[in-house]
Amino acid sequence: MMKTLKDLINKEEFGWGLVKTWMKGSKNNFEILPKNPKRADEELLRLQISTKSPVGAIVFETGGILIDHGWLRILGSGSTKLNRGIMEWNKGKTYVNEGEKGGYLFIADDIIGGYYAINAGELGDDIGKIYYFAPHTSTWESLACGYADFVNWSLNGDLDLFYQGYKWESWKQDIANVNGDQVYAHLTAEEETSAQSSQRKLVPTEHQVKLALQAI
Repeated sequence: MMKTLKDLINKEEFGWGLVKTWMKGSKNNFEILPKNPKRADEELLRLQISTKSPVGAIVFETGGILIDHGWLRILGSGSTKLNRGIMEWNKGKTYVNEGEKGGYLFIADDIIGGYYAINAGELGDDIGKIYYFAPHTSTWESLACGYADFVNWSLNGDLDLFYQGYKWESWKQDIANVNGDQVYAHLTAEEETSAQSSQRKLVPTEHQVKLALQAI
């Protein structure tokens, strides 16, 4: 039976408070994207996860979160800069019909065509853990952490170490005006650091995500 908004909005134990504590001392740049209340309600209903959980809270409270000047994008309920609600984006990829539970759920992605997903059984035995689709190997790799730890890591972890070899000299300027529905077509680490800005090609993430879907 589908839960109602009243069931899903937990004001006593609100996951957003936990997320805000991580943001207070955040080591990494971030931007909370404004939500559209109607869209937030719809996405939370489709997600069917309480706001007690950080994932439910982020979907209900934000249009998404841009991390590290937009290098990493955490999906919320959708906003102008990141016009993809979490369930809207997953439909047709990880599930087909409303109310279905897929074998994983996309929860974030990055500028170079890497995708983060919660495993629900299809990516490995460690259900509930976050996996990363690495575009340079076209494989899914377990990060051995849950959603809450992933969000905390995105705000306070060493992203430069994780993306070592993939950030080029002018990356901040180059991605400043990139739409959240776009990614750079895959280049190897060597190509990424040596390529000129003009050699990098922006493509719709709707097109690029097919690589991740084919790798499962």
